[in-house]
Amino acid sequence: MNNMKSDAPLLEVSRLSKSFSSHRGLSRKKAADIRAVNDVSFSIARGETLGVVGESGCGKTTMGRSILRLLEPTAGKVEFGGVDVLGLRGAALRSMRRRMQIVFQDPFSSLNPRMTVGAAVREGILIHQLAHGRDADQRVKVLFEEVGLDPAYVSRYPHEFSGGQRQRIGVARALSVEPEMIVCDEPVSALDVSVQAQVINLLQDLQRDRGLTYLFIAHDLSVVQHIADRVAVMYLGRIVEIASSKDLYSDPIMPYTQALLSAVPRPEPGRQTARIVLQGEPPSPANPPPGCVFYPRCHHPRKDEACTQIIPPLEEKTPGHFAACIKEPPRTVELLMLAAQAAR
Repeated sequence: MNNMKSDAPLLEVSRLSKSFSSHRGLSRKKAADIRAVNDVSFSIARGETLGVVGESGCGKTTMGRSILRLLEPTAGKVEFGGVDVLGLRGAALRSMRRRMQIVFQDPFSSLNPRMTVGAAVREGILIHQLAHGRDADQRVKVLFEEVGLDPAYVSRYPHEFSGGQRQRIGVARALSVEPEMIVCDEPVSALDVSVQAQVINLLQDLQRDRGLTYLFIAHDLSVVQHIADRVAVMYLGRIVEIASSKDLYSDPIMPYTQALLSAVPRPEPGRQTARIVLQGEPPSPANPPPGCVFYPRCHHPRKDEACTQIIPPLEEKTPGHFAACIKEPPRTVELLMLAAQAAR
């Protein structure tokens, strides 16, 4: 985790939503909109790493791409360094995109197979007119060294590299325009475990040396625990809990977060807790349940009819620890005891 954080927010997201139109049948009749991201708000301090976790399909990637305007948000506000990102057009938007970059999940499809890796990294330098000719070539070689690759590799093509090497090239490409923030969209999920550790260590070293800010999207909670200062948990397009990494992993409040963490293997013998098994599947984002979206699968001992009528706001339950639950938060020990009783 980074120790060079600033309290001033670099990124502020307010009530961000993104919906997709859906159609059915051969007539392509319009059906209900799919709200992939639903009224999401958070901020990230300069130099901080905010981890975002949740099940596949919960809206993590859509949220990250909407912040960068790779997808146009349906509603909400995004401010980066005090500038309204959603109000930018043309040259102003291109200039802002230099400050916010992305490392994609799949290192195999994120690079053009017909372009040398050196040309792929050089592209952003030329577009933003940061250097030209030999100066641009030299910057590319320095970037390759910075991410742990031999500068002699710049003339090779993507198919000549392993997955871990390709992801390092993706990191170099993001760094080429000297960004302030990088959205890391599951950057290690396609890599072997040993290579994952190398890439995570690289990202941490770059953050320390360059003062970078990360929005780190992942489904592996153990990876997020290692790299994140704070963690946001998403479920069906909403943030349902957000807290410091230490607080969230030691004492999660939201029943959904508790279920996720109960499934994480622990390396210490005898420390593995009872598994909380969620019933059923997540509801469709095209037809979410009324009230709390987690209610159909919730194992909270005090859930009742009110949970189906009230959309729980993200409230501060303890200092710096926010959760979306209208009930008095049960402690983790209480829920684990209930899960153990149900398993008998």
